[in-house]
Amino acid sequence: MKILEVQDIKKKYKTDFYKKPQTILKGISFSVDKGQFVGFIGPNGAGKTTTIKCILEFVFADSGKVLFFGEPFKLEHRARLGFLPERPFFQEFLTGIEFLKLHWNLCQKPSGDFVAAAEKVLTQVKLSHAKNKKLKEYSKGMLQRIGIAQALITKPEFLIFDEPMSGLDPDGRILIKQILRNLKENKMTILMS
Repeated sequence: MKILEVQDIKKKYKTDFYKKPQTILKGISFSVDKGQFVGFIGPNGAGKTTTIKCILEFVFADSGKVLFFGEPFKLEHRARLGFLPERPFFQEFLTGIEFLKLHWNLCQKPSGDFVAAAEKVLTQVKLSHAKNKKLKEYSKGMLQRIGIAQALITKPEFLIFDEPMSGLDPDGRILIKQILRNLKENKMTILMS
């Protein structure tokens, strides 16, 4: 079963008022099957993040088609997807558990299962001890891990990670790799740039 199908998406951006639009994506096509761990690789500026933004409709492609679970993206799909952006924004005044609750509510999950789901993902990313700390007190590695936790909180069928190890120290990279390896062993479908 195809979880994601990207068909010939193209995108141009106007970088300056007087300049012609710059072509960023020149017809990107690929698919991700259920249970696959797909690495989306390319040099800086190649269009990886733009492709992900087009897939998730944060920006709109000029042409092409994107299908999730065999159909165009719908609001209902957000509960089936987990996403960690390249530069996540964290509401630093929230605690780890409050941050997870915010994302749980954004995905419109019933509140009855939240406590168990939060404990599970916090254990998975090794942040149970910091759930009541404000995010402004988290290190860079802890913020990346709480970002992964928010992507996992709703038990999604498909995860999209945009450079989840960006800016991490060697210990942080090792821990994130271990988390990703565990997700892969559990047959989670993942697209990671």
